[in-house]
Amino acid sequence: MGNQKGTVVIIAETQGYMMLSLQTKLEEAGFTVDIVRADTDAISQTDDKAAAYLIYGDEELPKQQQALIYLKDRAAENAVPIFVVGSSEEMDEIGAMIPKHIVRRFFERPVNVNELVEAIESYVSKFGVQNKKKVLVVDDSGAMLRNVKAWLEDRYQVILANSGAMAIKYLATNRPDLVLLDYEMPVVDGRQVLEMIRSETEFSDVPVIFLTGKDDKESVVKVMALKPEGYLLKTMEPARIVAEVDRFFEKQKADELNNA
Repeated sequence: MGNQKGTVVIIAETQGYMMLSLQTKLEEAGFTVDIVRADTDAISQTDDKAAAYLIYGDEELPKQQQALIYLKDRAAENAVPIFVVGSSEEMDEIGAMIPKHIVRRFFERPVNVNELVEAIESYVSKFGVQNKKKVLVVDDSGAMLRNVKAWLEDRYQVILANSGAMAIKYLATNRPDLVLLDYEMPVVDGRQVLEMIRSETEFSDVPVIFLTGKDDKESVVKVMALKPEGYLLKTMEPARIVAEVDRFFEKQKADELNNA
């Protein structure tokens, strides 16, 4: 049927009638389907095309901790939703490795295939990343990452990095349209991340807006010398933060039209 809506990657240790039924229903809904084992190398081959991940649990799958942690990191970095099917025990075991804010929905087995496919289709059609601007949010606070994702995800593809090092790793192979960067982070702080961005030719022009609790004059002066596109405070109302991000992209679009 062709890749109309993107690829649903099913991670399963066993295959059978249910996999065939899921694949058929997803393809009828306009998706391409890849079925892979819970293996880091196998999952990595699907990184650039996944519109959604579906973990189909069994008693063996939670043992594949390395693969599940890798999947968690890739889903967070690329803003790809995860859906999980399994028993309540399997869900608890998988949930210990994949935080609930990354998992869109849990489905207890035996699963209603139509309901599952409808949930995936509804999410991808509403929050699909194909035409959205990519916003990389960098903060060592999981709560802040969850909040910013919730504020922005209906407008933008939101990628999460919980450290400066993780942000730099992402930037080595990906180019976001905007970075929202915290200032105070352990090991590699926001100023160091911005310095590295500005020093690397490949992504020196990636726009950066600070989103931080640091409002003292000394901190602001230090980072403004590195020419970020803005400096927002976490104490602002969420609606204002969203409005500032919207305003940045609106100005960028206007500049592009004027320079065309």
